[in-house]
Amino acid sequence: MIDWLALAENLITSPWLYLVLIAVSLLDSFLPAIPSEPVIVVAGVYAASGETELVPVIAATALGAFLGDMVPYGLGRSMAARVLRRLTPGTRRRRAHDWLGTELDTRAGYILITSRFIPVGRYLVTLSAGITRLSWPKFAGYSAISCVAWSAYTVLSGYAGGTLFQDNTLVGIGVGIVLAILASVTVEGVRYARRVRARAS
Repeated sequence: MIDWLALAENLITSPWLYLVLIAVSLLDSFLPAIPSEPVIVVAGVYAASGETELVPVIAATALGAFLGDMVPYGLGRSMAARVLRRLTPGTRRRRAHDWLGTELDTRAGYILITSRFIPVGRYLVTLSAGITRLSWPKFAGYSAISCVAWSAYTVLSGYAGGTLFQDNTLVGIGVGIVLAILASVTVEGVRYARRVRARAS
């Protein structure tokens, strides 16, 4: 198994680092076991010391994530007809499918952008978008926005840690990872609060 973190650190001053960032963020979009955030945070930490370039790190990470989103979306589209045939009209599963399709169609931006910050959530939502046949232009547009936002936040978390702890790279990486985790926790907390308010109303 590839040690992505060690690979990134070994290539930190090499142009090959950007290909590693594309690969790790692409794979993480549909393989939750791939640890993209720590690798991206490390690149951000080293950007603070000038050993990597901040904007290319963000761009490479966002590009990889965007391309990765196309995999579960495409898989979902290819499965859509078979899934629909198995969902008998009037059943609970069919109603759940139809409800999810309506939610994604009317609130695609909110759902796709917030789920990007939730490791398993991003895969399930992009797969569901394909299964419910959310239009590709809408999916791709919001996916691009979510990937850039996620990439910028994760890289800048590392950059902030690297700036605050320039004399201790290890501490900078730790701080960057904590900041990146806080984003996921905050997003999920906001989603949960919205669900509670929706049920109450």
